[in-house]
Amino acid sequence: MTDPRLTALARSLPATVPFVGPEAQERARGRPFAARIGANENVFGPSPRAIAAMRDAAAEIWRYGDPESHDLRHALARHHGVPPDCIVVGEGIDGLLGYLVRLIVAPGDAVVTSAGAYPTFGYHVAGYGGRLLTVPYARDHEDPQALIAASRAAGAKLTYLANPDNPMGTWHDAETILAAIAAVPSGGLLVLDEAYVEFAPEGTAPPLDPSDPRVIRLRTFSKAYGMAGARVGYAIGPAALIAAFERVRNHFGMNRAAQAGALAALEDAPWLAHVCDEVARARGRIARIAAETGLTAIPSAANFVAVDCGGDGALARRVLVELAAQDIFVRMPFVAPQDRAIRISCGTEADLDRLAAALPAALKRARATD
Repeated sequence: MTDPRLTALARSLPATVPFVGPEAQERARGRPFAARIGANENVFGPSPRAIAAMRDAAAEIWRYGDPESHDLRHALARHHGVPPDCIVVGEGIDGLLGYLVRLIVAPGDAVVTSAGAYPTFGYHVAGYGGRLLTVPYARDHEDPQALIAASRAAGAKLTYLANPDNPMGTWHDAETILAAIAAVPSGGLLVLDEAYVEFAPEGTAPPLDPSDPRVIRLRTFSKAYGMAGARVGYAIGPAALIAAFERVRNHFGMNRAAQAGALAALEDAPWLAHVCDEVARARGRIARIAAETGLTAIPSAANFVAVDCGGDGALARRVLVELAAQDIFVRMPFVAPQDRAIRISCGTEADLDRLAAALPAALKRARATD
């Protein structure tokens, strides 16, 4: 039964979430997963300095967090060499996407993304009544040229592009991204999600130019910095657009301990380098496991690898189910033809040992039910 007090827009929305968390799946299964390698979490963890800072901040958790995130915002400005008024801190990229859509998208406004790209963006667009238009991937890459063409044709307010991409892990070089920014139609805005950029090869991210009104760039402490549970993200963009977030954001949304942890994490460059090395090692191990099973790993610049199961989405879903039966949590893309793959997050050696032992049998049983 639907509550009659809901708005017409709210009544029209599905009662769903973009992702079903592993905890919900564990409750349904009645037992935990032995290898949690499906949510693109950084199993190598945050900097010990960040953990210590959050532990110390816990003693003052009775105090609200700084509503301006002043220290973190200014540290990020120094880190990136941009003015502090070009940075806003928020509750992860997900929270910032919600604020951005609220600011820009009115009911009926066109918004463009890739079919099968990060679903939370589309979730926010639907929640504010936007009209979501999609373009297909091209060879497992988001297609910047097609995205911009669709935006130009529709007069889209926002165009979403992740680089590196989730769920495929593929990426474009900086020149390709700069060309997309240069082609953004008048009045439009490119939403460049760079959640995984710390893992990517040099030359993936264009130089930061927060004065450019055609693009806003989103970064996070959830991935390379290992703080997904703390919910700390930030946006870099033109000062006037960043200032507009003050009109809609939750000013006390940033947890005090999370702010302290993110500040300490940002200052620990050696730990970040260590994590990136561990992720590169794990990506290589996943690719080898896939090859040993007769499957193909799609080259990735993120902290996960999409493994082509050699069939369609139905086969990949059966592989996912069979892995879950062996207590291994992975996910898969939602939309064909990318849904022929399963997406495996970088794990510890023990996690990947379990994957190597389980994948051949899971694939065999999945194929047997064709």
